[in-house]
Amino acid sequence: MSYIQNVYPILSRDAIARDVFDFVVHCPEMASQAQPGQFVHIRAAGHTLRRPISICEIDREKGTLRLVFEVRGSGTEMLSMLPAGGLMDLLGPLGNGFTMLPADRSAIVVGGGIGTPPLLEVAKHYAENGTAILGFRDAAHVILDEDFDACGCDLRLATDDGSRGHHGFVTDLLRQRLAEGNADIIYACGPKGMLQAVAALAEEFGVRCELSLEERMACGVGACLGCATPIRTPDGGMTYKHVCKDGPVFDAKEVIF
Repeated sequence: MSYIQNVYPILSRDAIARDVFDFVVHCPEMASQAQPGQFVHIRAAGHTLRRPISICEIDREKGTLRLVFEVRGSGTEMLSMLPAGGLMDLLGPLGNGFTMLPADRSAIVVGGGIGTPPLLEVAKHYAENGTAILGFRDAAHVILDEDFDACGCDLRLATDDGSRGHHGFVTDLLRQRLAEGNADIIYACGPKGMLQAVAALAEEFGVRCELSLEERMACGVGACLGCATPIRTPDGGMTYKHVCKDGPVFDAKEVIF
């Protein structure tokens, strides 16, 4: 695995929803290597372990990475307070990302809550040949919808309370989309329950599917066992793989929920 560790300037910092922050970091050598679905490990002052944050956007021309994350504890709270013009200590790009098909293929991305950011770069790749199905708790928690819309993809929103878009689950919209016409691949990131339901629909409709798993990661490079997860082997058995090194993206048929 090839990765870089360095301290980089923060070009911008924005609060885009309740406890959700959007950073753009100038890190040319890291941006040149990064792929959709990978993540970076960020050092939070006063904390031993780094925090894994998915890469939202990659701009190789400008040499930047966009990182969007939710405050979930003291570590991410510390990161959220880093100022524009300040510095961010990054280790990355880490993990194995999504398999990108030719841009003229038909793709569906399914995001749940803060699992939405790593799918934006995928949606940009497929543009008008993509469908983005995004689900959130309510209208106040909707993020990146304008960015996905700007990609040219078919954007469909769902909220748990019906305050924005479809009142219900993203899987309702996914089933509807698959019934309209098949797709070549589905990409999904979000809560485990959602991923399990997406994987079941992909199998039902016979569509290739890749899932980005979220696990607590300590080292980020496969040296510890903190993010080991059960994975199905080709012979029907089971093994354990590291989400940080072997993932975070896995074929849906391999994942044992």
